Amino acid sequence: MKTSPAHAAQAEHYFVPQPSLYPVILSAGMFLLALGFIQLINNFGPGKWVMFSGTAVILYVLFGWFGKVIGESQSGAYRDWEDRSFRYGMIWFIATEVMFFAAFFGALFYVRVISVPTLGGMEGAHGFSLWPEFAGTWPTSGPKGATFTPMGAWGIPALNTALLLSSGATVTWAHWGLLRNQRSHLVLGLAATVLLGSVFLGFQAYEYHHAYNELGLTMGAGAYGATFFMLTGFHGFHVTLGTIMLAVILLRSLSGHFSAERHFAFEAVAWYWHFVDVVWLILFVFVYWV
Repeated sequence: MKTSPAHAAQAEHYFVPQPSLYPVILSAGMFLLALGFIQLINNFGPGKWVMFSGTAVILYVLFGWFGKVIGESQSGAYRDWEDRSFRYGMIWFIATEVMFFAAFFGALFYVRVISVPTLGGMEGAHGFSLWPEFAGTWPTSGPKGATFTPMGAWGIPALNTALLLSSGATVTWAHWGLLRNQRSHLVLGLAATVLLGSVFLGFQAYEYHHAYNELGLTMGAGAYGATFFMLTGFHGFHVTLGTIMLAVILLRSLSGHFSAERHFAFEAVAWYWHFVDVVWLILFVFVYWV
């Protein structure tokens, strides 16, 4: 079967954007942010202002660069090749995020299953102990760590689990509405997802305040405190990013963007949000529950 010249041209089309200064400007902003942070921790006066300037430059690039990409998408510059390329890129990005969290879960596993029991059982196994009073049970803040109360699974953590699971359902509802050209379902589903993500973050902020002020659970509470705040903190950071991205997708949907055939940006954010949900379920089981 012969392919028409117009169809062949479309199949071979790949959009190449014009050269841009945004990467250079972004690099300068990141440099200023890092430089300001180094100055700040060394009590150098202008440090915070250098950090603010770097943050302002980064925000400028984010708004300008993403706005340009959205404009290119809406103009019809992106077709099948670009769509496929974007999907591959998002898959690899999520793969790197999987490895990121796998490293922290691996550290938690090593401490709980290998390091702490080994230190606690040294007297029986080797006839001596560096810390005779150390029991080697989990959770622990170490042989001479601060006293704390571990965070329980029920209460706010269980409520946040219900919120994130519900948000996974609402973003799927929004996707369903988009595929069927029912924009009211798309908008309502996205709005509900943004709301659920925001409530999750509010409860997590309250949980941190409660941990620091009433439970004695801080970053200084040994291995338990460090792994707890690293895992929940980075997850909360990802929820924050996901909520912001969903809010942008919601605003674009209200502006009439996306169709049942072309909506990669929506799908990319939905994939990211489902990934965040799965990470929380694993985190809830191994950090809060078990």
